[in-house]
Amino acid sequence: MKKILLAIIIGMIGSSAMAQREFSMTEGDTTYVMKRYVFMHLLSGSERSQDSAEAAQLQAKHLAHLNRLAETGKLVVAGPFEGGNEYRGLLIFDVETVDEALKLEGEDPAVKANRLKMQAFYWWGAKGTKLP
Repeated sequence: MKKILLAIIIGMIGSSAMAQREFSMTEGDTTYVMKRYVFMHLLSGSERSQDSAEAAQLQAKHLAHLNRLAETGKLVVAGPFEGGNEYRGLLIFDVETVDEALKLEGEDPAVKANRLKMQAFYWWGAKGTKLP
């Protein structure tokens, strides 16, 4: 059933769906509403040589920045990856464009200091999806 639903969703995301941020489809008595978000990877940047005190200050400013974005409703999910490799964390934005998300996260002190870099792309998810 999930494979069929996924195939239908992928089929529905054609040129008409890409022109808008939401679309719905009905299967039996269930209506699915899909919404386009911006998914962003935060990766290790080129400048990771800060001493522990400076790194801690940047981290505090980074978290304050993310909290401000969350308060506006534009950042809907944020969190780090376990393991400390190149992939540092993920962000999901509820904004119109990738460029808007890049501009918002470009103001992050850790990004400005080149401690983190960004990689962003569109992602479709069920509208209102919540993590348990």
